[in-house]
Amino acid sequence: MATEKILVTSALPYANGHIHLGHLSGAYLPADIFVRYHRLKGSNILYVCGSDEHGVPITITADKEGVTPKDIIDRYHEANKNAYEKFGMSFDVYSRTSLPVHHKTAQTFFKSYLEQGLLVEKKSMQFYDEKAKMFLPDRYVEGTCPNCGFEEARSDECENCNALYDPKELINPKSKITGEKPVLKETSHWYFPLGKFQKRLEEYIKTGSEKYNWKDNVLQYCNGWFKDGLTDRAYTRDLDWGVKVPLDNAEGKVLYVWFEAVLGYISATKEYFEKQGNADGWKDFWQDQSTRYIAFIGKDNIVFHTIIFPAMLMAWNDGNDDKYLVPENVPANEFLNFEGKKFSKSRGWGIDVKEFLDLFPADTLRYTLASNLPENKDTDFYWKEFQAKTNSELADILGNFINRTFIFAGKHFNGKVPEAKDHAEIDKEMLETIASYPGKIGALIERYKIKDAVFEMMNLARAGNKYFNDSEPWVSVKSDKQKCANTVNICLQTIYTLAEVFEPVLPGTSKKVFSMLDAAPTAWDDCGKTNLPTGHGLNKPEILFTKIEDEQIDEQINRLGVVEAEEKYDEPLITFEDFSKVDLRTAAVLEAEKIKKSKKLLKLKVKTAGGVRQVIAGIAESYKPEELIGKQVIIAANLKPAKLMGEESQGMLLAVDDKDGKVQVVEIGDNVNHGTKIR
Repeated sequence: MATEKILVTSALPYANGHIHLGHLSGAYLPADIFVRYHRLKGSNILYVCGSDEHGVPITITADKEGVTPKDIIDRYHEANKNAYEKFGMSFDVYSRTSLPVHHKTAQTFFKSYLEQGLLVEKKSMQFYDEKAKMFLPDRYVEGTCPNCGFEEARSDECENCNALYDPKELINPKSKITGEKPVLKETSHWYFPLGKFQKRLEEYIKTGSEKYNWKDNVLQYCNGWFKDGLTDRAYTRDLDWGVKVPLDNAEGKVLYVWFEAVLGYISATKEYFEKQGNADGWKDFWQDQSTRYIAFIGKDNIVFHTIIFPAMLMAWNDGNDDKYLVPENVPANEFLNFEGKKFSKSRGWGIDVKEFLDLFPADTLRYTLASNLPENKDTDFYWKEFQAKTNSELADILGNFINRTFIFAGKHFNGKVPEAKDHAEIDKEMLETIASYPGKIGALIERYKIKDAVFEMMNLARAGNKYFNDSEPWVSVKSDKQKCANTVNICLQTIYTLAEVFEPVLPGTSKKVFSMLDAAPTAWDDCGKTNLPTGHGLNKPEILFTKIEDEQIDEQINRLGVVEAEEKYDEPLITFEDFSKVDLRTAAVLEAEKIKKSKKLLKLKVKTAGGVRQVIAGIAESYKPEELIGKQVIIAANLKPAKLMGEESQGMLLAVDDKDGKVQVVEIGDNVNHGTKIR
């Protein structure tokens, strides 16, 4: 079979701050696990990433600190690159969008669009901050929506009601940079006709869904954009910092970072091959249609990688002979929260990767995050869970199994692999178990079910421990030395397989285990076999995981101020009979949409006991409709129907207020059928 050629990219992190754990769970750790697995498979795989170094946030950070934008990007590019390296990321190239190769690439795309007659120059009125002496991007103007009255609307779009309007219609506009009221000032920009590509994009995403099993969250997000209709988008901005518009009449204008940054994947690949002395090598990955291209991102980047970037590549392909490939899949993850709340730099809530790795080993963090990835819904990092994962799983299951096997082999077989023969049934079953796991784990990684793959990795370690215990080598070493030899041999073969299947998640630990085995990884498909020959010498074992003490975790929790004083419960009590009258049931959200003229209510179609029903819920200020599709929620199923804004509600959705005052729907795990009674 021909070697697969795969291109993998992770979203370019913004170079105006340190990366935190949420970034790792979204776009980086899942990609790294996928890449490491494919390298063990023997695939021809290239992993590309780098810093996104343009845009207004960087200039604002620079102004606040009294330094240049270059000072900011140099600082955070190096800091984040070092943090990724310490975490164990295996990028082939970690580039920068400030490099000449990127500027040239981005300008080449712009020129091609102009030559095709694709870009249209338009004049418009945009907000200008006279105090800051700059035009304001949409995200830096805030005011009251003229449609629904939402007080945190952007200059031309309301996130609350999704209304689009002319900036001059915004009520009480305010600059988020200086707090001053901006003025409207005429400017001109070149616009990309995104709507022209809508039908092709819809077909592209439909193919992705049918052929490559795209994730539901990605599909729903895209369909939301398609439903509203794609429109022309400004390709340029009035800024000094960025990729200059390559025209004589475009002084003070740069390419909009929305369109320019995604081209950083291409320019980074060019940089990589130029350093290899093969300047055209990048074309083998970007312009060979047999290449598989996977783009790993967080959910906040979905539109850029499923709509904008593919449209840009389609536009290039329409006017040029050298055709680019578009992503085969965009497996976006949801968000990782920290101790029940969103990461917030301004509130000091969370922890940077650099700071974390100064306290604890990288592999313990990789394992904890990988076993709790937000693949289908938001998840949380908790210090106590991190401690439990390290102590109860890494140390007590994986580390203990490896350590006890090595000690037994050293004490009773001179530190060598004993000969195995005349296998008993328990031995044959364990050998079959070892052989089954690489394929099982690999299939899950191929489907981007990383969390499930990690669970199966640890299950193999659990099986090894059980086999060791059930075989009782401490008994057989005295009564039946061959039986004992079989046990130790098979346990060592299991450890070899564990070292390989865990390598994508625990690269540092895997390296240590292979060193202890005095062996090297084999091809992934062969790692479940008996790879250690009889008589093979072993090196001395070392402790792989150090348990984390309560004091270490308490220090981190107390630093955040998470521990709060106990609150007295003062609500009136009810009887069990009162509670049993309420029929609480699980329900799967099938559809969700906003109710016209209401900024709080959403209309949901849910599947629960008795079939599909309609529920009206006051959660529109906390959730976009597409974010709810596929969630498993809880409803009070036996409430009398009630009418809200003219719509009948056949139940009530359970929700809570979070610490920021926003409503959070109560969700349950994926392994529960809809309609199940809560008790």
